[in-house]
Amino acid sequence: QVQLVESGGGLVQAGGSLRLSCAVSGRTVSSSSMGWFRQAPGKEREFVAVITWSGGRTYYADSVKGRFTISRDNVKNTVYLQMNNLKPEDTAVYYCNGETHGYGNKWSGGNYWGQGTQVTVSS
Repeated sequence: QVQLVESGGGLVQAGGSLRLSCAVSGRTVSSSSMGWFRQAPGKEREFVAVITWSGGRTYYADSVKGRFTISRDNVKNTVYLQMNNLKPEDTAVYYCNGETHGYGNKWSGGNYWGQGTQVTVSS
């Protein structure tokens, strides 16, 4: 059984930083592309970042490019999202996803989702 468990969310002031973690069990993080998505109140879930299973290439939504960094630790079987220079518009529930699929900056969620972690950025 595949499980994804996010942690690291919280309340931060604009300009601050947070690092989200996604601990994966039941499969290795390098066996499929892993992504982060977010959903703000009243909005649809949107793609944030992905790291591909082959080559570890990374892609980002334009809104976070240059501020967020996705990475993975194959030993700890964990995926991370480092978020710097946070803005109030980054406030959302952030979800880890497994088997993320797509190309370029158009990615969709795969079969596996975490429960989500709340990120709130105050102005």
